[in-house]
Formats: sequence, C-alpha cells, structure tokens
Amino acid sequence: MKQTTSMKYTYGTPIETDAVVDKGIQQGKELIRLVEGEGCFTYTLKPETVVYGLGENLRGINKRGWIYESFCADDCVHTEAKRSLYGAHNFFIVAEDKPFGVFVDYPGRISFDIGYSNIDELIIKPETMNFNLYIIEGETPLEIVKAFRQMIGTSYIPPKWAFGYQQSRWSYKTSEEVRQVAKNFKDNGIPIDTIYLDIDYMERFKDFTVDETAFPNFEVFVQEMKEMGIRLIPIIDAGVKVEEGYETYEEGLKENCFVTDGEGNVFEGAVWPGKVHFPDFLNSKTRRWFGHKYAFLLDKGIEGFWNDMNEPAIFYTPKAVEAAMANVEKHRGENIDLGTFFGIKDSFSNIMNQEAYYKDMYHDMDGVRVCHYDVHNLYGYNMTRAAGEAFKELRPNTRTLLFSRASYIGMHRYGGIWTGDNCSWWSHLLLNIKMMPSLNMCGFMYAGADVGGFSDNTTEELLTRWLQFGVFTPLLRNHTAAYTRFQEPYNFKYTERIKKWIEMRYALVPYLYSEYMKVTLSNDMLFKPLAFEYNDPHCTQVEDQLLVGESIMIAPVYEQNKTGRYVYLPENMLYVNFESATNYTVEEMKKGHHYIEADLDHLPVFIRPNHMLILGEVAANVEAQDSSKLHAIGYYKDHCAYKLYEDDGITPKPKLEDSITEIYMSDINVKPEKLEKIEVYKISSCE
Repeated sequence: MKQTTSMKYTYGTPIETDAVVDKGIQQGKELIRLVEGEGCFTYTLKPETVVYGLGENLRGINKRGWIYESFCADDCVHTEAKRSLYGAHNFFIVAEDKPFGVFVDYPGRISFDIGYSNIDELIIKPETMNFNLYIIEGETPLEIVKAFRQMIGTSYIPPKWAFGYQQSRWSYKTSEEVRQVAKNFKDNGIPIDTIYLDIDYMERFKDFTVDETAFPNFEVFVQEMKEMGIRLIPIIDAGVKVEEGYETYEEGLKENCFVTDGEGNVFEGAVWPGKVHFPDFLNSKTRRWFGHKYAFLLDKGIEGFWNDMNEPAIFYTPKAVEAAMANVEKHRGENIDLGTFFGIKDSFSNIMNQEAYYKDMYHDMDGVRVCHYDVHNLYGYNMTRAAGEAFKELRPNTRTLLFSRASYIGMHRYGGIWTGDNCSWWSHLLLNIKMMPSLNMCGFMYAGADVGGFSDNTTEELLTRWLQFGVFTPLLRNHTAAYTRFQEPYNFKYTERIKKWIEMRYALVPYLYSEYMKVTLSNDMLFKPLAFEYNDPHCTQVEDQLLVGESIMIAPVYEQNKTGRYVYLPENMLYVNFESATNYTVEEMKKGHHYIEADLDHLPVFIRPNHMLILGEVAANVEAQDSSKLHAIGYYKDHCAYKLYEDDGITPKPKLEDSITEIYMSDINVKPEKLEKIEVYKISSCE
C-alpha cells in the first residue's frame, strides 16, 4: 500500500463504538483539511471535486448535491427525498488533486450536507460534539479506502455456499410450503442453495422458537432440505415478546438484559408479536446471553441467520396507543371537520418509529447509563455482534452465514448486510448498482439488495434485469413481501430465461468467490467506480458501470423496455456477450463510447486488457460444483496471469497465501492443469 497518513481528533467525551480496531492512530493537534465551526465542520468544494462514500445511502456514487443523515431508519420507500436508510456509515472521501477521507465515529444523528445548502460547501453537523474524527490523506481514493479498511478491521467472510442463489418471501408459512418451493426449483432444474424462513416459522413470532404445528419435526425437516442441497436460513428479530413462561423473556427479565425507560423500568414497545422488550445489546453481558440463544437453532442443523427489525423498528408503545385512543374519544359524537379528521387519522398513522420512543430508551453500557437516542446507530450493529461473537464459541470450526438490516461501521467484522426493504422499482435497481462501491468502501463486502424488490409487485422484466446485475453481488437473494405477487423464478412465463441467469451466477462463483476473498483479506474493494482505477475525467461521470474484481467491468441495463444501452470504455476491452453461461460471442472494442445491444436474453461483460475471467460449471448448488472444471477467457497482448483463490469454503480464518493458484497465459499458451477449457483473445492494438 502506498503512503497514507491517518490522524485522530477527539472532541468532548466520545462514546466508544469499537468501530476502529487500530488504537495506534496518532492524535492530531491541529485539525487539517476541515474547518471547525460552531457545532459543525466545513470544507469548500471545487467544481470538479467528487465526494464518494457514506455506505448505504440514497442517490449516486458521487454524493454531491444533497444532504444525508446517519440515523438508522425503518423506511422501505426510498425516494430521492429521503436522507437516510437502514445503515449509518459515516465515512466519505473528498476526491481532488490531494484526496482525503473523513470518518466521524459518532453513534448518534449526524448530517452530511454536501452541496445542498451551499452548492460549493460541505458541512458536517453532529447533534453533539462528542466523537472521534479521523482524517486520512493519501495519493488516491483507493489507497485511502485501503487505509481506512485496515483501521476498522477485516470484513466478515461467509461460507462459500452463501454465494449461491437464495430464495425468500415473507412468508413461507409451513414446512409443506417450503417443500413445494424446493420441489418447484428441482422440477424446473433451477440451481438453489438456500430458502429463507421469515417470521411465520416461529411460535407466535417469538425468537428462538419453532411453530411445531406449521413446522413439525423441525430438525428432521432441516436435514431433509440439506439432503436436497438446500439450507434453511431463519430470521431473528430484535424484539422479545412479553409473555410469562416464554424462556427468552423470563431469562432476560431475571438477568436485567432489557433496555429500560427514563424511570428505570423495562421499556415496552411493540412489533410483530405485540408487546416486546428490547435486549440491551450495548451491554456485553446481554450480548453474550442473546448470542448464545442462537444455539437453539444451530443445534437443529441451521447454518445461517438474518437479523431484522433491529434499527430497532417500533410499531407503537402502549403510551402512544393510549394517547391516540384518547384523541379519538375526545371527538366522539362531534361533527368532525376535515382538519380534525386528519388529526385523528395521523394520531395512528404516524405512530410508528417515533423519535420520542428512542429518547425514552436507556442502555447500560457496562456500567454507564446512556440514552438510546444518543447511540441509536449502534443497536443493529451490536445485535449482529452478539451473534458473531457467539458463533466463535458455538461453532468455532466453521463459518456461519450472518447478515443484518441495520448497521454501523464495525458491524462489518461480524456479518454482512442486505440493503433493506426496497421496492419493485426500476429506480431501486439503479440505486442498488450505485450503492455497492460505497458499501465496500465502508467494509461491507457481503452485501446485496432484495432482488426483484421487496414491496410492490415486480414484473418479469424487472426481475430479469435485477438478476442480471444481482449475479455479480455476493449476496444474491430474491425476497419479497407477503402482500406482493409471488416472484419465484418458476412463477413467470419465461422461466427458462430466468433460470439461465441463475445458472450464470453459478458459472461466476469461482471468480466472484476468488475476488471476494482476495479483496477482503487485503482490504480492497470488490465493486469500484471506474474513476478508482482510471485517470480519465469522463470516468467520474459514469455511475452505471462498475468494475467487479480485477478482471471485468459490467454495464447493467436498468431501464424498462430497453434492449440495449450506451457504455463508455476507458480503454480497449474484450466485450463478451453472454447468451447463457456456456454460449457467448466475443468482440474487441476500442476505448470510447459505444451502443451495445442487450435484450433480456443477453448479458454484457467486459474483460480488461491483460486479464482473464474464470468461469465454473453450472451445478445444482455451490457444493455440487466440480472445482476442476474451470474455464478461462483471457484477453492480453503478450501474457497475463490470474491468482485464483480456492479453499474449503468453511475454514473460519483463511489465509490468502495458502489458497492461491496462479493461472498464466502467454503466446506459448501452455494449458494450465487447473483449467478444463481455455480461450485466448489477443489484443490487436497497443492503443
């Protein structure tokens, strides 16, 4: 890594977030780059300056022109007007002649006004002046990212089977329904690795229970699915149902493991089960207690989990319901005018996720009483941390799949994320594309969106296009809500077309897994904006094409009724036009602007000069793949080499140097033993 400089500036009395693992960063005396104002920091932006980062958030790769907030929000309607999503990732890079990165390690609400109030000014405004501020200077944005990633620690590594296709819905309500989903996949010959269990697998939505009526003989059922090559992945929610005799509830009360209110009583909110208490995940004793509760499902053969509703989402509190009911009663018998009617309506419709709830919640951070509002962004992070830490004890010799909805930087060491409850909108497909590099910058490598969209009804075209992008994201999960149309691949007219793109994913697994492991273990990025690799002014304008790993560039189609798109090539590239995983054409394309045909039956991929794309065989699931049947497409002038990473897919602490096979191509073209098939395309020009 090239030379970078990191400085730490401490303001007030920061709350320890454990986001940064490198405790040796030099304490700065005089703030560099930013100008400190009254309760804020500012920086003057040049017209050509690009601002990258902020992880899971709205709008483009370049964050200029809007105001963003970090305050984890349960809100699936991600319109451009919103300012925050489910994650809170306070790292960004100001890319100019002398680029620098900024991380504000602050767990409360903070805004990043990047040319919104003043088009040429960046304003950082935390609600209080208690935080650690880090400034990283380097030669390039990518070097700054690597330095930051080293500062915050190695990202989570999932099992290899978690790179397969995953099917989910809220909700498959019985084991028979899950069996039918599995059967439909098998009958149609569609590869699949996992099926998800949403809240209906539980006994009345209680964590660490199974509804024995809907899912009888659960342990046998889990094994039955495994024998079909399918792993079941259950959901775990943050709220614990208030119910006498319920073990988790009783234990939490006895051990004082729940969040309290302003008067010191256990805080009571409501989610799916009705009234719930929230575990105090910011307390180490609670984390250990809750994390070890996952053993209930691990012992039944479960190998992965998704943590949900952990912003935390709160549908209502008893106090809020009482106030709303009182507002109704107050107007009983009146001739209600329009304003009064909407006031009554709003007293119920606006009851969810009120900030007032967060201000009445308190944590015991190992002896220090802290208001939840001030540490709101740490809640989902520490729920997933609880599980991640427990798995090291409960399953020390294997990797467990784990990802979360809410997150903060630091959680990336314990699990991945999906980007929350999106909508079946074309704009959300584009948002997914633009968000991936920003997530990688903040350490979130195992990530993906709900393919096809969660809310609303998808279309066959949208699902197909989303899959054509999703086959490149580490987490590839088709997930939708209970009130939407069924969007499993076999529920559409052209099932075979959707199937072939899922098969394409399996062909890509050797490359994607290899690249994922290499970049994760070296603090690099899997998804990069073009400008991170090319010193080309036009690349800063391109936000709908991404570099994926070291070898390829992708240009997804993300608009309705389009049968092609314009692409910009920053250098000569080999255009591989996939009609399926095994059927494609190739064409050398010169640097510059091109229009390419790309209907629903074609997937464009571009191989960079002196690089190669490794493909595997199509198989029923990842573990069924024959790793000796690899196929390489190489594009080079004189020679090129690819370092293929392979391991057993489950070792908890993999080592980069122990798992590399170098595949070399040259004019001599001696076929490497590792490859079953090799295709070589020579660069025709040095331009």
